[in-house]
Amino acid sequence: MTTTEQIGSAKDLMHAVHKYLPVDRASAVEESLKFAISAHDGQQRDSGEPFVVHPIATAIRLADMRLDTTTIQAALLHDVIEDCGITFQELESKFGLEVAKLVDGVTKLKRLDMISENSAMVKQIATPEATRAASLRKMLVAMAEDVRVVLIKLSDRLHNMQTLGHLPVPKQQRISRETLDIYSPLAHRLGMNDIKWQLEDQAFRYLMPRQYKSISRLVSRKRAEREIYTEAAVKAIKEPLERAKITCRVDGRVKHLYSTYNKLQRYERMGRKFDEIYDLIAIRVVTDSLSDCYAALGVVHSKWRPVPGQFDDYIASPKENMYQSLHTSVRGPGNYPIEVQIRTKEMHETAEEGVASHWMYKEGDDLAPKGDNFETRMAWLRQLLEWQRELSGDDEYLATVRTDILQDQVFVYTPQGDVKDLPAGATPIDFAYRIHTDLGHNTVGAVVNGKLTALNTPLNNGDVVEIRKARIPRGPSLDWLNPDLGYLITGSARTKVKQWFRKQERQSNVRRGKDLLKKELRRLGLKYNEKEIVASLDYDNLDDLSEALGTGQISVARVADTLSPAPHEVFKPETKSGEPPTDQTKGLVVMGEPGLLTRIARCCSPVYGDEITGYLTRGRGVTVHRQSCPILRDTEDSDRHIPVAWGHYETTYASRLQIKAFDRVGLIRDITNVVSSENVNIHSLTSDEDEKTNACTVSLTVYTTGVEQLSRLFSRVETIPGVDSVFRVSEA
Repeated sequence: MTTTEQIGSAKDLMHAVHKYLPVDRASAVEESLKFAISAHDGQQRDSGEPFVVHPIATAIRLADMRLDTTTIQAALLHDVIEDCGITFQELESKFGLEVAKLVDGVTKLKRLDMISENSAMVKQIATPEATRAASLRKMLVAMAEDVRVVLIKLSDRLHNMQTLGHLPVPKQQRISRETLDIYSPLAHRLGMNDIKWQLEDQAFRYLMPRQYKSISRLVSRKRAEREIYTEAAVKAIKEPLERAKITCRVDGRVKHLYSTYNKLQRYERMGRKFDEIYDLIAIRVVTDSLSDCYAALGVVHSKWRPVPGQFDDYIASPKENMYQSLHTSVRGPGNYPIEVQIRTKEMHETAEEGVASHWMYKEGDDLAPKGDNFETRMAWLRQLLEWQRELSGDDEYLATVRTDILQDQVFVYTPQGDVKDLPAGATPIDFAYRIHTDLGHNTVGAVVNGKLTALNTPLNNGDVVEIRKARIPRGPSLDWLNPDLGYLITGSARTKVKQWFRKQERQSNVRRGKDLLKKELRRLGLKYNEKEIVASLDYDNLDDLSEALGTGQISVARVADTLSPAPHEVFKPETKSGEPPTDQTKGLVVMGEPGLLTRIARCCSPVYGDEITGYLTRGRGVTVHRQSCPILRDTEDSDRHIPVAWGHYETTYASRLQIKAFDRVGLIRDITNVVSSENVNIHSLTSDEDEKTNACTVSLTVYTTGVEQLSRLFSRVETIPGVDSVFRVSEA
């Protein structure tokens, strides 16, 4: 007996399917629907609704994307093996081998997810983090074998995120974190932007509820004003496009909540105010042909002044996820910045649905990916299978995928003109390892765009990179594995360097590690015997620990942080942790801008930690109220309400450092630049020179957040030309 929810969902699915599938294939979907309803009869979700509503919702999302019959059927049946006891053979005999294999692929992923949530099994098998890494590894490999598995998985995850409110808070946050770290970047990598932003906004809602509400209020407050402006901008550009006889559709778009939050964070870091909501507006022009795209670009630039350096041609150079469009930023009506995107209808379809657009049903198709470039553009999927064979650890595999696959990419060229894609921030050494492992191991220099460049310099789109190789094989440097020095970004290159060191003689690695450990403990002023060190880091003996240090498996900064006692035992605190200064208005942040004129409202007297908001008072700056203040709630002028937040207070500790170096012009400047780049405050600095030897000793007092930051600072300072050593000295 079907319920009202089941009947409504089933009708919605069949209505979506009949829009594009012929009768015989729609009938196949209906047969799968009836089977799923029967198999799940009597089962309920945590929300109390019939369980079958979930697979139907998953299938509806895929049907809206016009996916092929096989994918829709597998989406409807993706839970029947696990939850209903239906066998693979039953599915194969009733619906065919292809449907059964897709359902089996999704089922295996679900089983692994269930293991990661079962604490009793986790204790017997591995840590929850390790088991989830294994689960995600299986999903990525399954996706590489048939991408439709992950299309179903993403649709499944989206519906779960939309109904996450019925689960306990810890589970909400765990699922949301996994969604933001893996599933959203995966949707982006597959070009499925529509699912990507929905996953991000849902995860944002549960991971950062306070920030989510704040951004929602900010966007809602400006909605009417934004809609008026957008309508005016669309009308202003439509007229010249029509006069140019360019057939197109023009509409306005607003960035979503999570991307808005990220933009706010970037503005705060740059010290800019975020007082213009227009910056969140984008105009999209969808044309009939490729030539019309470039013609429309000319019309836009003749109508509005372009912003220098803000043009990207992703039609000529598509992104790695198949995205194609022209992007330009212009000064629109009122001289406000607007992003304009110009693309064809086919490009727009791919931009929204990504790889799924290649599985869309088209009359007469054999339901296989179309397009000559599909295999080339999806080459990174084959890379997943190669790493599956090369990398042994699940955590190592997942870390490599996160850095090399799920990050934004840059495209650089070999001297012969071959294009290589690398994650944003990648260096010439990353590039060398992408060409060949042996070339990476023996890299001694890099020429970028004809100029000799430091090996830890981030590469940019369009760079031409030539690698200089050592004449005699020398192997990689251990410094390349130090994340503070920025030589390697890609997980695959880091893995190859670690593997090289693992192959070297054990005693050599042990000696190197012991030297590193002694040096670090000496310069930090920490004293430990061997037994304490080994016990603290859970190693069997000192040689094993030293080998791990010598091969770069663990960093010396991590060891120092683990060994260090409580900060108050080593350092002298500058402030009490978590306590704001007496004058709380000094720490208030208004619209992302600290230091503006503020005062605390007497009517509700908010204190540090309260949920607060601001009211703009003419001539008196911003008055800060509690959000529940009845006086503020009764005010009629809501446009004068602005976001306000308490500042963040962090304990800092004083450390006295000595730097031994050869004196040269600019030495002090270089030292202070490096210290400042680590966000470390310098309290005092003195320098003593020895004119006979041209050596100098620089003494400075800095305030750091603890041993880990201090260790990182040491590593950075030692790379400054002329610096011989740096160590911490007694405060006495």
